Amino acid sequence: MGIGGLLRSLLPYVTPYRWLLLITLLLTFLGSLMAQVNAVVLDRTVDAINALLHVDGGFQWVQAARILVIVSAVLLGKELLSALVTFGQRVFGEKIRINVSRDLSLRVVDRILQFRMAYFSQDGNEPGKLQTRIDRGIMSLSNTVKNFFIDILPLFTSAVLALILMYSANVYVGLVATVIIPVYFWITTVQGRRMKGWRQRVFGTHQQLNHGIMNIIESMGVIKSFNRERLEADKQAALQEQSTDQQMQTRRISFLFEGLKSFVEQIGTVLIIILTAYLVLIDYPGMSIGKIMYHVMLFSNVSAPIRQLHRIYDDLNDALVYAEGFFGILDAEQEVESSGNHSSDHVSGRFELCNVEFTYPSGTHAIRNLSMTIEPGKTTALVGLSGAGKSTIVNLLDKFYFPDSGTITLDGVPLNEWDTQSLRDNIGLVLQKNHIFSGTIEENIRYGRPDATDEEVLDAARKAYIYDQVVALPDGFQSNALQLSGGQQQRIAIARMFLKNPPIIFLDEPTASLDAIATEQIKNSIDAIKQGRTVIVISHNIGQIIDSDTIYVLDTGCVVQHGSPQSVYQQGGLYKKILDASARSMNIDKISDTVKM
Repeated sequence: MGIGGLLRSLLPYVTPYRWLLLITLLLTFLGSLMAQVNAVVLDRTVDAINALLHVDGGFQWVQAARILVIVSAVLLGKELLSALVTFGQRVFGEKIRINVSRDLSLRVVDRILQFRMAYFSQDGNEPGKLQTRIDRGIMSLSNTVKNFFIDILPLFTSAVLALILMYSANVYVGLVATVIIPVYFWITTVQGRRMKGWRQRVFGTHQQLNHGIMNIIESMGVIKSFNRERLEADKQAALQEQSTDQQMQTRRISFLFEGLKSFVEQIGTVLIIILTAYLVLIDYPGMSIGKIMYHVMLFSNVSAPIRQLHRIYDDLNDALVYAEGFFGILDAEQEVESSGNHSSDHVSGRFELCNVEFTYPSGTHAIRNLSMTIEPGKTTALVGLSGAGKSTIVNLLDKFYFPDSGTITLDGVPLNEWDTQSLRDNIGLVLQKNHIFSGTIEENIRYGRPDATDEEVLDAARKAYIYDQVVALPDGFQSNALQLSGGQQQRIAIARMFLKNPPIIFLDEPTASLDAIATEQIKNSIDAIKQGRTVIVISHNIGQIIDSDTIYVLDTGCVVQHGSPQSVYQQGGLYKKILDASARSMNIDKISDTVKM
């Protein structure tokens, strides 16, 4: 993406504020006109004072005082008016920047919410890196709006007007000023090309730093339990050292080119002074002593954009690096979650999977030629060792991912033809680790059905056996949900599912974070809500597996056994090994003897 492409990409976000833009441009033009006043006034003042010095009869203080009063009034009035114009131009320009920044933020959030789950599993789309791309992208793009409409436009408008005045006074002086500008721009372009690679390296390292810090925060318990604080600090120190070296190299290159550009600018000033002085000395028509200061000040207005250009150009090149990542998110049409048109008011919950193959974006081949039928109104358990593909099946049935090949149907309709929102409205999902949002306990439960009544929220909390614990808190249901324990948060997630009350329920280790009594309470509630619903259970809990109508035993993404829990156990094989191992790990014999006693 070049600067032209960057501005074209930003244009749709600026055009809604075209009236603000027009007012800003009008104020910019007025400010640029007033920027030339000092040069014109100084030219006239020097010539007037010089004329007084050579007037017959000697120097006259009355006339000199009159000139000084007029000059002072004009310059002070111009400064007052210029301050008002600059204030308005900056306010309107900043309003454009803030509004564009807001629109970009809303647009990227809206886009991310449309992406399929596979997008977030791809390398480079980890939460820390994605957040850096978004934050840096919005910041750099809003700065581009500021640079263009608040900084660059006034400077370049002033430069163009100054050049016109210089050409009007003397063509040769105007040509000298004009020749210097492309040399400076050429140096700046070379600088941008040289520094682009280094900026990309700095950006990549910054992403790694942010991702690393997020990993530290998320893994703090593990880090402290293994006393690995020094190890993690050393990892960050190595990245910081790499980032420091890259930033210093970037600045060294920048300082070298900035010094060269400053030298070119000074050459222009010297040439203007020499040429104008020469023209005055040879008594060239229209040339006077005042024109020396006049041309120097006008050239200062021409070179003002040049003095600012290296900073603005650096910002634009940074924006190019960050904009590629940011607009890469907005333009990722292929990542938008697809949806069919089929919906139904009555969903029985019969899933059929036929010869399904699936590989994660990371390359993990999770499902291999898998076929199974989930009967409506019954409970089906998925059993297998870790990594067998149990959770992947739930992800496929909820349309978080699409199979590489094979078919999946719900009530005889291919899953890809189902309207995604309608499908998920009919599915309740409880995971081993459920996300709790920042907010109150009530808000988190109500997330299951935002239009639920207060009594329905309380009833869901009772079914999840969290009601008594919540009302015992100082703020009750208005307490911060993030302050709850892991087991309590799990019950909040289950209450959320009870409130949604869907015909299909997916339970992925729903009681993994709960104690034995809480597990029994939740099991009773789940048993009650199971009635007449299609339920898929993933669990290592023997009690939840043995209660199922049908089980499917998975091994490395394939179905190796299926049937009722009793019949599959009698077959021997993997399920028997798992069940026997679970019984031994629980000391089932001793538990039984203790209960009998």
